[in-house]
Amino acid sequence: MFRLQLLVTRVNGLTYDMGSHVMARDTNTGTNYVLDCLIPHHHHYHYTTTTTITPVNKMCGTGMLLVTVLLGVCGSVSSLENGMARTPPMGWLSWQRFRCNTDCVNDPHHCISESLFMQMADIIVNEGYRDLGYQLVSVDDCWLSRERDTRGRLQADPHRFPSGIPALSDYMHKRGLSFGIYEDYGNYTCAGYPGILGHLEIDAFTFAEWGVDYVKLDGCYSHPTDMDRGYPLFGYYLNQTQRPMVYSCSWPVYQTYSGLTPNYTSIINTCNLWRNFDDIQDSWESVQRIIDYYGDNQQVIVPNAGPGHWNDPDMLIIGNFGLSYEQSKSQMAMWAIFAAPLLMSVDLRTIRPEFKAILQNKGVIAVNQDPLGIQGKRIYKDKGIEIWARPITPVFQGHYSYAIAFLNRRTDGTPSEVSVTLRELGLAYPNGYGITDLFDGVHYGTVLPDKRFKVDVNPSGVVLVRCQVIKGSAGAARFREQPQPNSINNPFQNNVFNQFG
Repeated sequence: MFRLQLLVTRVNGLTYDMGSHVMARDTNTGTNYVLDCLIPHHHHYHYTTTTTITPVNKMCGTGMLLVTVLLGVCGSVSSLENGMARTPPMGWLSWQRFRCNTDCVNDPHHCISESLFMQMADIIVNEGYRDLGYQLVSVDDCWLSRERDTRGRLQADPHRFPSGIPALSDYMHKRGLSFGIYEDYGNYTCAGYPGILGHLEIDAFTFAEWGVDYVKLDGCYSHPTDMDRGYPLFGYYLNQTQRPMVYSCSWPVYQTYSGLTPNYTSIINTCNLWRNFDDIQDSWESVQRIIDYYGDNQQVIVPNAGPGHWNDPDMLIIGNFGLSYEQSKSQMAMWAIFAAPLLMSVDLRTIRPEFKAILQNKGVIAVNQDPLGIQGKRIYKDKGIEIWARPITPVFQGHYSYAIAFLNRRTDGTPSEVSVTLRELGLAYPNGYGITDLFDGVHYGTVLPDKRFKVDVNPSGVVLVRCQVIKGSAGAARFREQPQPNSINNPFQNNVFNQFG
């Protein structure tokens, strides 16, 4: 065995046509090789990674790769493959809770400052959030100085971030966290601070030098028609730095608002996650509008989600002021069904225990982080009751397990009983499913496809159940394996799913 280093776009200083064969170099001998598979012309990025291949046959088409190549060069490349965000990102983001509070003189406890982010980082580590997957701490708008420095580089506000961004990034890394930052593909950020237009390359390399792991790029003060070029160009520069950075885009939402149709083929080849609807506000009404958007437009947006590229319905507002306990469970459950990034935006210093428990629910997090990365769909909607289904692991004999959310949009003051059979939901594995309520912990035992079971769903609340296929007496080893895609039944091919999704 020997090591190959894939080199795309530039090899030894020479530029290669993106439609040409992939070049690779043996890092032990310096020998260059040509791998016999093509990179589609729309794949504009530079990646450097390593993989082990056998010397018997170095052609991608043989399937001899022993480790998945991050670029995904074999066969058709249909999405960004920078190796990042294989499951939806999880962490903490400042915007929804703390907005653009820059008054550190009169309100030092809540203003956007290095102290705020350090405090949140310490809580994330010390109170178990990090170990559950919440590993990102991300600065949002209003961290900047109003002017670039004399070299044209971005700089943090010196009064609120006296140690500088590199020191803040280092603070996160020393605690096993990743660090995120905010900018805008425009002349200004949404709050009026310097944007990246005219400085795309220098800003990308600045972020890399600062040790940034996640970049959120907003779209205020820019022309939506320019975004099809600008967002990929900034992504190109991010990749040129050779520092792995998750790329979060606001590209499609601004184009939708302006009457354009987003080019999701390009978007998923550029961004690891993207916003496609309104900013979330601290209210149940706002959460419901997002749920409706995702249900009403699922035919367009659901196919775009998957490992490395996610629809982003915006932050979790659980533990703030606008959601009740039931509504908070509903947001958490629906974001799990959506395969959405779980980005908390709450004051972790004062969050109440019952809301903290929702955010730290291991069963719901496991659904959200399911490695298949299939976004769920709404499969039933009538008289204020909705049923949503998401295919998850384990998969056995071509049958998926599922997370099923029973969502009650009614406000008539009493729980609604929902009675269904699994077959009515499209779950037909003959050995049945082990069903567990992920919030209450109730285990229904093994339920066969034609056996009826009931749930009581509180007003504006949810019941989220995990339906796990029960393995047969044979094939126990296969039960833990993920079959090849062509051996798996389409998870939404049944009468109920097709009616709504």
